[in-house]
Amino acid sequence: MFDILVDYLSSIAPAYAALIATTFTWFVTAVGAAFVFFFKKLNRPFLDTMMGFTGGVMIAASFWSLLAPAINMTEGESFAKVIPAAIGFFGGAMFIFVLDKILPHVHINFKKTEGIKTPWQRTTLLVLAITMHNIPEGLAVGVLFGGAASGVPEASIAGALILAIGIGLQNLPEGIAVAVPLRRMGLSRRKSFMMGQASALVEPIAGVLGAVAVSIFTPILPYALAFAAGAMIFVVIEEVVPESQQDGNTDLATMGFIGGFIIMMVLDVALG
Repeated sequence: MFDILVDYLSSIAPAYAALIATTFTWFVTAVGAAFVFFFKKLNRPFLDTMMGFTGGVMIAASFWSLLAPAINMTEGESFAKVIPAAIGFFGGAMFIFVLDKILPHVHINFKKTEGIKTPWQRTTLLVLAITMHNIPEGLAVGVLFGGAASGVPEASIAGALILAIGIGLQNLPEGIAVAVPLRRMGLSRRKSFMMGQASALVEPIAGVLGAVAVSIFTPILPYALAFAAGAMIFVVIEEVVPESQQDGNTDLATMGFIGGFIIMMVLDVALG
């Protein structure tokens, strides 16, 4: 089945392949958001474990799927070989840093609103927080598909597909983490679901843009891969890890992180 998917995605344009893969990651978010039809309250230990899992997947994907290929495909030795990855990594982190300061949003376990002042409701701000860190996830998948289509050996369709599967796995708890709190705030089940799944709609957009950009400007691939890695790691450290630790379930969150990292590493190395 995996080989069939790889063959099919290899036979179509990278933008279409990225669209299909990131539509899958959006769909898994929607599945998570659908939990709101069955549950109104969050089991905090479970959610914190899943948030830790999310962080582990994102960190592992950042290295195995993005940073390592970015370094390996760069010619030269010593500092010259790592400079593009370093520049791209810093640029990705700064992109989310600036977005974090500008875009109004609020995290699940925090009452303080971040970004510019706005009269928007807390429900909207919560959705924006998840939407913001879905951008680098979609971008990462699209960049890998674009690189693979351009014939770069370090970027493969299999690797891009594995990355999409890993991101899809960690999108399930994200969908739950958005929709269920919205339900507790008084929104209807339907509206909570709609807003929860909408938080991942940015992934197909970012995925297609990433694939098109790399397909046209192949030399930017190592920078683009590292850019996505920097953005993802910034999100993990600034948002995912603090949220998973807020309610004192530190051991569960940490073990979730370890589990997510191992699963993503095994998938990437064994299949990617």
